[in-house]
Amino acid sequence: MPKSKGLRRRMRKLASKHPKERGMYGLSKLIQKYEPGQKVAICIDPTYISSAPHKRYQGLSGTVVGRRGRAYIIEVYTGRKKRKLMVNLEHLKPLAS
Repeated sequence: MPKSKGLRRRMRKLASKHPKERGMYGLSKLIQKYEPGQKVAICIDPTYISSAPHKRYQGLSGTVVGRRGRAYIIEVYTGRKKRKLMVNLEHLKPLAS
């Protein structure tokens, strides 16, 4: 059988929650605001897997550049390259700066 090359391959661990953590977040997480220049970490939330960034960006930290609709534009370094990602609020965590 040929090897799968899909977008979500090898994501079983990332796309599942521990049974005690299942369910939606509270309102405080969903109404949180980030200012440009603030440091954030990308942490994929399996509850909203369809809007998640690619798994290669899981765990990376970056800087908020702006906002586009409900999503935030995050500037992340992958090696030496600087990339701009559009990430929904559910997949961001604030970092102490």
